Amino acid sequence: MASAAQWLEGARPRTLPNAIAPVLVGTGAAASLDAAVWWKALLSLLVSLALIIGVNFANDYSDGIRGTDDERVGPLRLVGSGLASPAAVRGAAFACLGVGAIFGLILVFTTAWWLLLIGAACLAGAWFYTGGSKPYGYSGFGEIAVFVFFGLIAVLGTEFVQAERVEWAGLVGAVAVGAFSSAVLVTNNLRDIPTDSVTGKTTLAVKLGDTRTRTLHLVLMAVPFIATLALTVRTPWALAGLLAIPLAVRSNAPVRGGEQGPGLIPSLRDTGLAMLAWSLLTALALSIG
Repeated sequence: MASAAQWLEGARPRTLPNAIAPVLVGTGAAASLDAAVWWKALLSLLVSLALIIGVNFANDYSDGIRGTDDERVGPLRLVGSGLASPAAVRGAAFACLGVGAIFGLILVFTTAWWLLLIGAACLAGAWFYTGGSKPYGYSGFGEIAVFVFFGLIAVLGTEFVQAERVEWAGLVGAVAVGAFSSAVLVTNNLRDIPTDSVTGKTTLAVKLGDTRTRTLHLVLMAVPFIATLALTVRTPWALAGLLAIPLAVRSNAPVRGGEQGPGLIPSLRDTGLAMLAWSLLTALALSIG
């Protein structure tokens, strides 16, 4: 039976920057319109955190019952390691997704009913990433989904529930955060190419191969800093986002250096930290500007 500490590790807390970053940028975009609503920002954060933890447990469950986690290099897998039953992990996934849905409904009722459709799409995307008979994460669409759900939808959704409109600065920020989030998944899937190839998990990294996947990580890590330059049209304070460059360079170093397996774990950490730093600096810049 898994301990509380093992359940916490199974929730994969290192992925939380993917949930926090879009809410920061979306709230900064709303603040730039003098329309920030802090209780809605908090609810958006709770929705985002609940969804990403739910996704992590759902992935643990689905990958575990398929046996694709048996030789996993990365973080602890509850089902794959036998520490928790599939039913328990599935229940944890549903509980987290349910909590996210409850907080999301509050935002729907206080903003616009059609957001319910967006929320339903997010829940479906969370489950069918590795769940169902034909999970899209096994067909190379994971990075696109992360870009859409934890980039475009999360940032622009956070902005909309507060300002009840979106504008170009929010869209630029959404593209940047989506690129960061995709880079995290690219690193994860690069690390897992050897095991995924054997288990039939055809991720984008498996399709592209080692060399092109490493190039993709570099391109994705450059996108947010191009976005920073675009955001200077709104406010020169946006240049503060460039202060995250050292973290971005450090995150790419193991990828660029040809590290394999466990050697890529620092890149996962640093990519998340770069995303969080860039998002915080950019959110503050938009708020000030």
